[in-house]
Amino acid sequence: MTVAEPAPETTPLPLVDVPPPTAEDAEPTDVNYDEAFYPARPRQARPRARRNQQFGDTLPPFEPVGTNPAYVEWLRGQSMLGDAKTLSRQLSGQASMWQNPYARPNPRKAVSTASVWFTAYPLSLITRPGQSFLATLGDARLWQAFEKIGIDAIHTGPVKRAGGLDGWEYTPSVDGHFDRVSMAIDPLFGTEDEFRAMCITAKDHNGTIIDDIVPGHTGKGADFRLAEMNHRDYPGLYHMIDVPESDWHLLPDVPEGKDSVNIDPAAERALQEAGYIIGELQRVIFYEPGVKETNWSVTRPVVDTTGQVRRWVYLHYFKDGQPSLNWLDPTFSGMRLVMGDALHSLLDLGTGALRLDANGFLGVEKGVEEAAGWSEGHPLSEAANQLIGSMVRKVGGFTFQELNLSIDDIQSTSAVGPDLSYDFVTRPGYHHALVTQDTEFLRLTLHQAMEIGVDQASLVHALQNHDELTYELVHFVTRHRDEVFELGGRSLTGAELAEQVQSTLRERITGEAAPYNLVFTTNGIACTTASVITAALGISDLDTITEDDVERIRNAHLLLAMYNALQPGVFALSGWDLRGVLPLEKDQVKSLIAHGDTRWVNRGAHDLAGSMSETRMSGSGLPRARSLYASLPDQLADDSSFAMRLARVLEIRERHGIAAGSLLDVPAVPHPGLLAMVQRTATDALAVTVLNFSTEDVEGGIASEHLPDGARVIDAFTGETVGRVDGGKLPVRLGGHRGTTLLVREPASS
Repeated sequence: MTVAEPAPETTPLPLVDVPPPTAEDAEPTDVNYDEAFYPARPRQARPRARRNQQFGDTLPPFEPVGTNPAYVEWLRGQSMLGDAKTLSRQLSGQASMWQNPYARPNPRKAVSTASVWFTAYPLSLITRPGQSFLATLGDARLWQAFEKIGIDAIHTGPVKRAGGLDGWEYTPSVDGHFDRVSMAIDPLFGTEDEFRAMCITAKDHNGTIIDDIVPGHTGKGADFRLAEMNHRDYPGLYHMIDVPESDWHLLPDVPEGKDSVNIDPAAERALQEAGYIIGELQRVIFYEPGVKETNWSVTRPVVDTTGQVRRWVYLHYFKDGQPSLNWLDPTFSGMRLVMGDALHSLLDLGTGALRLDANGFLGVEKGVEEAAGWSEGHPLSEAANQLIGSMVRKVGGFTFQELNLSIDDIQSTSAVGPDLSYDFVTRPGYHHALVTQDTEFLRLTLHQAMEIGVDQASLVHALQNHDELTYELVHFVTRHRDEVFELGGRSLTGAELAEQVQSTLRERITGEAAPYNLVFTTNGIACTTASVITAALGISDLDTITEDDVERIRNAHLLLAMYNALQPGVFALSGWDLRGVLPLEKDQVKSLIAHGDTRWVNRGAHDLAGSMSETRMSGSGLPRARSLYASLPDQLADDSSFAMRLARVLEIRERHGIAAGSLLDVPAVPHPGLLAMVQRTATDALAVTVLNFSTEDVEGGIASEHLPDGARVIDAFTGETVGRVDGGKLPVRLGGHRGTTLLVREPASS
């Protein structure tokens, strides 16, 4: 398949050779904090530590109850708190633990370490026979392909053992391996040695491996079972309350075969009035009638280590198999577990960075009078995130948070906590721009971020990951719900604006317009990047897609990639993006979506290498999804492919220091489908990324106070002069779903 050459008057997509850099394009040498303050300090090797591995898979033939010392000891050997203690004792007192600055987040250092991320999802990757997920990600051939594209980091996704324990037996994960129960690698994905080998291969290719920790909760593994048994410090891990038998009448019965049950609002109020729990919180995430109506569940009767029978009420922001950690218990068990988990990943396995999942729910406090409990935006979350971020920086790594926060909260946490934050702010904005062919809401979100003081370089701008297209628009429905905004010629409160945007996305991306995309609770839409684009292009039946449609999809897909990549910050994409994967049909994952978790339709299995074309599912059992783009080897041999066109975008991003630059302005545009982002790059160049979200050819001038009159305008992709700034306006000509970055060469001063 070939791509037609654009008309001469239209700025072309980056499919042509870029001239070699001139002295004018040369990047200055960055001087980081370490070099400025410790110029003569030798590079220090990272400290090393290993977790406890004395317990194997051989199980004693004894009853798994709290009164059995052998079972309790086995649980301790499996527990994360136990491993954390083992690791911390190896690291205490080492001089190497004090060789890195750690107090303040350093987003630009993080971006310079790893600027373009491949976000993997272990359950969805199809591997060669006999090759594990981790061995696949550690394959030098894959890293060679990534180098050619411009990818310099892999975020592995959750690969450690997850789910729970029922006696001696491990039970499956209830949330895609985000319900961690061990520091050990899940055998489904490989081994610890394969993980370490992957980290070494990444370093050989100037890359970084990014792992996950979950500071907010665990699964129901050894730590939770020991907590139920009231053993030593383990109850201090969780927000759990021991309810005396005299008040068990307040607790619902647990159905046969289950170990807990969610309490309903009436029981929640009764337990609050009795003084056991703080009651209702600000919202119920994953709310589902009859499944999860509150954030509290109650255990079945459990025999503790003394033979006493206990029942506990415990907090879980997410599913009942994800008990929430307590960051302010007097034992500080939760903090010790999380810190140990982070150090294990960095200093035992060899990763360079960590995602902090669910890290905004680390504090909970009783509300005033009848108000809901305070659980979001709590200062304890900020304090805990500063501790985690500082510990990771202290050993030479960096962190990012993937949490849907208001822009204000992103700004405040960026001052002390993780080095980077996921861009949940403009993500629904660019999808809205694509389906409406109007960038007004996207420009509004960018303006909000600039006004509040969020540094775009501190954000992770992503295409698809394993989750839904999140459109909660927390910024507009929480802190700014009553503030008035202008959109589409109307004055709307934040709450009204959010509802309008959400309803537009539902109308254009789901239902009759695109029945293959599904609404996911109140959070967003289960879809792939490709299926958002098919919906925007008016394709309601995926079976009718033609070769011409694939080309249109590819052009729009590259446009979305350019939006995320040609601005300051990290750019992230997934295998679903590289292969142009479409959603699974509902019947293919019927059992997985039965309780409302429709995200499984956007997690279809895919094969990057193309060597397993006949394999119909991943090793974890997810069905193979349809891919519109060829395998990576085939794409890398075709200059018109999505991967190779993306490689041209990432080359420009790297050459001109866009990732570590600063966003100066998002000016008004002469056409509703246009977006312009004026930036000062790390090479001290003035650049304007211009994107056309409409299907029409667009021509006009873009004005900004940052554009000097008479400056020469050069297309970064062709190296050609395309005009001059005239009357403060920069000339733009773009075809539909096209984009470019224009370099503004300021006139020499007289």
